[in-house]
Amino acid sequence: MPPSHSHGHDHGLDGGWRVWARDPILRVVLAALAVTAVATIVGGVVLWPTGEGRRTAIANADEIGLVTDRLSATVEEVRDHRCSYSTNENPQDCRTVTLIVHEGPEAGAVVALPEINLMFDQSVPEFAVGDQIILGYEDSTNFYFYADQDRRMPLLWLAGLFALVVIGLGRFRGVLALVAMAATLVVLVAFVAPSALDGNDPLLVAVVAASAIAFISLYLTHGFTPTTTVALAGTLAALGLTLGLSWTFFELAQFSGFATEESLILPFIAENLDLSALLLGGAVIGALGALDDVTVTQVATVAELRRHSPHLPTTELVASGIRVGRDHIASTVNTLLLAYAGASMPLILLFAVSDQPLDMLANSELIAVEIVRTLCGSIGLVAAVPITTTLAAIVLRPATGEVAAPTDGTAPTADPSPSPTTAQDVEAPSESSPRIEPRWEDFGPVGDD
Repeated sequence: MPPSHSHGHDHGLDGGWRVWARDPILRVVLAALAVTAVATIVGGVVLWPTGEGRRTAIANADEIGLVTDRLSATVEEVRDHRCSYSTNENPQDCRTVTLIVHEGPEAGAVVALPEINLMFDQSVPEFAVGDQIILGYEDSTNFYFYADQDRRMPLLWLAGLFALVVIGLGRFRGVLALVAMAATLVVLVAFVAPSALDGNDPLLVAVVAASAIAFISLYLTHGFTPTTTVALAGTLAALGLTLGLSWTFFELAQFSGFATEESLILPFIAENLDLSALLLGGAVIGALGALDDVTVTQVATVAELRRHSPHLPTTELVASGIRVGRDHIASTVNTLLLAYAGASMPLILLFAVSDQPLDMLANSELIAVEIVRTLCGSIGLVAAVPITTTLAAIVLRPATGEVAAPTDGTAPTADPSPSPTTAQDVEAPSESSPRIEPRWEDFGPVGDD
């Protein structure tokens, strides 16, 4: 009877985690990840926010009028008329909007917004009876004003549709991916922001958070297996390289962190906040998402190559995996550029009409920060391919050892002694093998995959 094999996330590894006990190189990788995990936990405990900084920031924001209540309301009436301050010499048209407030101290009351000048108040949208909007409310003056459209319901429907698509294709794995996404949001909202407001170094906070997100998302989504561990090791190694490069070039470029409107407000509400370190920490966290994608894909690629070619030498497996990774890198690097550019389209238009040379535009801090982020992150992505591919090829050894390349021109022969880290004991497919038709399970993994 042939020996049993693992068919879960081990991608054909014989014995699963037993491989670590027989390979010193892989034991070093596991030990390094264990040390990183302990350091992440210790860092999380030491940097865990007390909440005092957040409360102080809220109080400071309230003092300068940045904190107001947000209440839902429904438009009851829209009326256009001459502005109350209009004159015969300077006629101006205004709009008065009457609403029913659903929350707050006057829930159910009918309130009217201040006059909206149709010529100058371009930021206020067109209102229609029945529209759901968000009102701002100043408690001290009992003053209502327009804050935003109420788009919570469309966002809720979109989130539901997203969850259905992910679960429909990924099945149980999709559920785990959604849980990992929720955990990432918890880390960012409950740890990163309050800890930075407490006065902790934002870069150190971001590094600890990125490490925690990497451990949680990869192991939760892909399972606690050797191949997932390889993807995690490649992710953290490439992230460390990205951090080193970003720190170096942020220092060389001398970014102040005051290039955006938000950064000008933050010093007034959080006096001890290091904006340049916050900027660098954001670059580290931003690079993590793309790194996860590359490393997991590379491990899956190498595992699939090994499954179909159990006797392929490790060197050829590495070369094949890197060839696939080149195409992935080419598209991912462009994706980073498009993501940053797409989020800054209004800014790009303003720079287009500034009539400045391209090098002067690139020199502005607002643009230079995105350039450094994109290029340093892209270098980390490129480095992740050979790092992760090599580690995965070490885990997924040939089924019968390396195939020796003969010097006499004859066909290569395989070492008959099995490798201590034997891959899945399957025969290479022959031409007479029956054609395997694709199944839904190949595209939507079952729960135990």
